[in-house]
Amino acid sequence: MNKDDNNSNIINEAIIFAVKAHEGTFRKGKKTPYIFHPLEAASIVSTMTDSPDIIAAAVLHDVLEDTDITYDYLKEKFGHIADLVSWESENKRRDKAPEETWNIRKKETVKYFQTEVNIESKIIALGDKLANMRSIYRDYQVLGDNLWERFHQKDKNKQGWYYKSMAEALKDLETYPAYKEFKALVDLIF
Repeated sequence: MNKDDNNSNIINEAIIFAVKAHEGTFRKGKKTPYIFHPLEAASIVSTMTDSPDIIAAAVLHDVLEDTDITYDYLKEKFGHIADLVSWESENKRRDKAPEETWNIRKKETVKYFQTEVNIESKIIALGDKLANMRSIYRDYQVLGDNLWERFHQKDKNKQGWYYKSMAEALKDLETYPAYKEFKALVDLIF
């Protein structure tokens, strides 16, 4: 088996794992299977790096946040890739309603990416945020401001603060076309 086979194997393993972890879940307010989001994020990440570990982490980026998968289990299955995933994962505070914790979670995320020097986690975050903005843009064209009703934070201005802050926090990726697209969509919507 050559090195390229090993590289694609870890990505394939991540895809299979993520498909199972997200099975039966859908995007907010849609009937689109959730797995399309992490796959799109990974596709975006693959335009910025050819590292199979970073691409695999992008595929897995929501398993700690949005499923019952634990860090320890992910670490057992994927080794250091679990660290890449955890760097991009919010503390969901599952003992409280997501609407109650949205502000603090987003402030923590922005602060982390404003101070974090790890380029790998920023690349994964950009893949995630651009995939989200593409979806928001498409749906905004159809639903207008009614779109915000499907989210835990229904205030468009607060959503705008979050995405603008993330654009600023990820600015050291501004030479990548993915960043330019993300920034353009943020500016267009907010």
